[in-house]
Amino acid sequence: MSTEATKAEILVVDDEIQIRRLLISIMEEAGYNVRKAETGKTALTEAAARRYDIIILDLGLPDIPGIEVLKQLREWSHTPVLILSVFGEEHDKVAALDAGADDYLTKPFGESELLARVRALLRRVQPADEASPVNFGSVEVDLVRRLVTKSGQPIKLTAREYALLRLFIVHRGKVLTHRLVLSELWGPRSEEQTHYLHVYMTRLRQKLEDEPDTPKFFQTEPGIGYRFTG
Repeated sequence: MSTEATKAEILVVDDEIQIRRLLISIMEEAGYNVRKAETGKTALTEAAARRYDIIILDLGLPDIPGIEVLKQLREWSHTPVLILSVFGEEHDKVAALDAGADDYLTKPFGESELLARVRALLRRVQPADEASPVNFGSVEVDLVRRLVTKSGQPIKLTAREYALLRLFIVHRGKVLTHRLVLSELWGPRSEEQTHYLHVYMTRLRQKLEDEPDTPKFFQTEPGIGYRFTG
């Protein structure tokens, strides 16, 4: 991930020349290095040839559907992907997030919001270094020793609660859809059993949040899933 001394490298993938020019202008004015791709095939070639910090990807590409580009990309790359699309229905967002997108913004978009989301992705922690404790609020999680404390006091988590917590930590800042979490923790045949997840999220919040009814760290993305912001 880029540091202050190194400009972030961003790949803009969009077939609309006006949108592409706008995105490049916004990103370059904000101080980022930007390269472009007009097709899905070119995007995959670019992503394989260079190391990018973020890929901004349109879903409506002329050769390969953006969702397929995303799926192929996720077979070998963990580069954060921000979907930028005219398709704003809930099922479109869920499909993209399930396929591995890190965030989703619909067109038309505001410049300030776009840049804020880019900054958030650049800050996002990559899969956690399990040798180092993770801290949020008064909670500390030692992933090596599988210990969780709050204000210095041990917190007892069941195996499933701990697995859910670890999943959130590894994907800190990323929206995790109901289907993805259920598949990871309960298996692919449990993807529609959202009540399981609701019960465990309630338990996790009660044990780790200072105010479980207004959670600060384990936030709900309505109709989609959850996001860990610790």
